[in-house]
Amino acid sequence: MSEHDARFWDRAAKKYAASPIDDEAGFERTLARTRALMPPEARVLELGCGTGTAALCLADSVKSYVGTDISAGMIAIAQVKLETARQSGLNATLAFRQATADTLAREGVQYDVVLGFNYLHLAGSLPVVLAQIHSMLVPGGLFIAKTPCVGDMNPLIRLAIPVMRLVGKAPSVVTTCSSGSLVQAIGEAGFEILENERHGTKKSDYRPFIVARAI
Repeated sequence: MSEHDARFWDRAAKKYAASPIDDEAGFERTLARTRALMPPEARVLELGCGTGTAALCLADSVKSYVGTDISAGMIAIAQVKLETARQSGLNATLAFRQATADTLAREGVQYDVVLGFNYLHLAGSLPVVLAQIHSMLVPGGLFIAKTPCVGDMNPLIRLAIPVMRLVGKAPSVVTTCSSGSLVQAIGEAGFEILENERHGTKKSDYRPFIVARAI
């Protein structure tokens, strides 16, 4: 991800925060399955956490949770939401910070679980970012992802992305992988695929929910 993308998401942060969840039932199913997969003693890292919606739902079920995003604007909104949640009784070791997979991998800290929801298609080179994620996991740690696979969508959507980018409606990085190539890339990065499900309730669901173990 680039500084250009950071600025793009900064500009989009307020509108993003105000937008309703597209598939509430699918989102709740993803949260429930993710929660069930994470042991109470887990140290969790979320990449591309946005304004912290998933983090605020999941953090109280684990030992510690760090939500990260390239956008300072997104993180600022997440911080406000966290303060409000704590005033309402949230009891969780949850922190938000601006960071990318690249900077986090160089820090050398390892986690039991790494999450990436609506993230991988925006993170840049899949082999690079998956290698970074692998390095941030303890042996046997879990990577849990739910990512739009643009390569499975209508070809017109793929053709529209460059146009949207030119008019400032899309970030500079959008990876157009298919679900098959995504699973293959995760396996080639040193993971064992444990689950590959569809949680969406709509007829066309292009976001596979993938659970992979670092080996």
